[in-house]
Amino acid sequence: MAVPKKHTTKSARDQKRMHIFLKAKKLVACSHCGKLKLPHTICPNCGYYKGEEVINVLAKLEKKERKIREKEIKAKEKEEKNVKKPLTLDQLSKKKF
Repeated sequence: MAVPKKHTTKSARDQKRMHIFLKAKKLVACSHCGKLKLPHTICPNCGYYKGEEVINVLAKLEKKERKIREKEIKAKEKEEKNVKKPLTLDQLSKKKF
């Protein structure tokens, strides 16, 4: 059995272990659907990467799941259309209160 030649202090032991820990994943929002995903990867929710569809996610789903996902996508598109753009200075000056 191996026996250490010298006693390792708590300080030396802890300094050695200082860099051994889990790091939190850095997630970004998907530009198409807005769900969180790893950077530089295809979105597992919608299958888009850099604005282009790479994987047809709906084709791999079952019928019920496909309908749910399609509803989510349509709701997201409606929400984007309904977003009001802020008024410019000219529009604000012409607007009557």
